[in-house]
Amino acid sequence: MVMPIFLDVHKVPFKEENLRELVGAPMDEYGVTHVNLFYNKEAGVCFCLLDAPDTESVIKHHDKVNVECEWITEVTMAKN
Repeated sequence: MVMPIFLDVHKVPFKEENLRELVGAPMDEYGVTHVNLFYNKEAGVCFCLLDAPDTESVIKHHDKVNVECEWITEVTMAKN
């Protein structure tokens, strides 16, 4: 089964090393895995590209580390 892909944006409360670790992390208890993370260190902004069952799972994934997303949207990747 192919999992939907979500893109979200939020402030970066972590160090760059932590973000790199997240990309290689296994699926969490909500069924969420990181496809990739894009961030701007100077602006303190992070865009997460995630495999997740649904939007609610993405919210729970971020809530467990006290990160509030400014927005979350389901996306389709043009390049596979």
